[in-house]
Amino acid sequence: MQDNSRRKFLGQAGAVAATSVIAATPAIAQEPIRWRFQTYAGAALGEHVTKPVIDAINKAAKGELEIELFYADQIVPTGELFQALQRGTIDGVHSDDDSMASPTPVRQFGGYFPMATRHALDVPVLFRQYGLGEIWSAEYEKVGVKWLSAAGQDPCNFNTKKPIRSLKDLDGLRLYTFPTAGAFLSRFGVVPVNIPYEDAEVAVQTGELDGMAWSGITEDYTVGWADVTDYFTSNNISGAWIGSFFINEKAWADLPEHLQALVMAAVESGHHYRNQWYWGGEASLRASGDKLELTSVPQEEWAQVEDAAAEFWSEVAEQGEIEEKLVGIFREYRKTINSAGFPYSRS
Repeated sequence: MQDNSRRKFLGQAGAVAATSVIAATPAIAQEPIRWRFQTYAGAALGEHVTKPVIDAINKAAKGELEIELFYADQIVPTGELFQALQRGTIDGVHSDDDSMASPTPVRQFGGYFPMATRHALDVPVLFRQYGLGEIWSAEYEKVGVKWLSAAGQDPCNFNTKKPIRSLKDLDGLRLYTFPTAGAFLSRFGVVPVNIPYEDAEVAVQTGELDGMAWSGITEDYTVGWADVTDYFTSNNISGAWIGSFFINEKAWADLPEHLQALVMAAVESGHHYRNQWYWGGEASLRASGDKLELTSVPQEEWAQVEDAAAEFWSEVAEQGEIEEKLVGIFREYRKTINSAGFPYSRS
């Protein structure tokens, strides 16, 4: 009896000692998940449109996820972003669908689809209330990429070396712009030029470009374009850029659920930051900026551009089922805001 009790006591003591040793052994630290992320924006613009999101993720993830941010064309040219994302050369992208040559029917609706929006808040409304989010998600799932979220940014105005006060002033202008915007503007004699983002400023100085149809005035001042051009045209061909955050499908699937939620929260917070940064900048720089002279095309003449956009929409709608559905959504939304009156429409 005594031997059995002694063996039982020694066994219990050994178990307690072993547990103590295990408890005292420091846990082996998990290696952080590392992503490479590239934005469409150059460094000066990226500081505002993409970096706040990446910084927020890196801080909140506390070492579990570390994202290295690259700016326009640093890993691959912007036009190859989709392919690089799909292959896993990069893990994440912030871009419009048009610039990154998305092989989906939604491509030309990203960036600046002519006259599709009037204000930045139109974009989240279209994606959350009119079904664009479900369409984007489904189309990117077909090609093996995780679409996260879209938001609006600045309008697409003109900043140029020569003043634009009439539609005839567009004829022959060599402008840095987006693919779909360029295809539309070519109807008015614009010559679209496709060069790396960071080369645009120098291209104006050397005479290769006459200006840009790429952004609003906030961006012109931020990235240095206001230093090399002289005029800003208040008419725009679209009221808000449509851009999204995308993640490589496998990289997203491998991310734990709590980190997925963290990434989504940071992306949505970034949308809010950009909304106020652009909206406030557009107003203050038009009112008090001293680098660009403001010009405009009379509204009765600019109506020709709006009519041409309606024709452009009809042509796009004939390209396929998704295109027809999206054009229908834009038409429905346009009808709603026109009926709502000011400030949703111009009257």
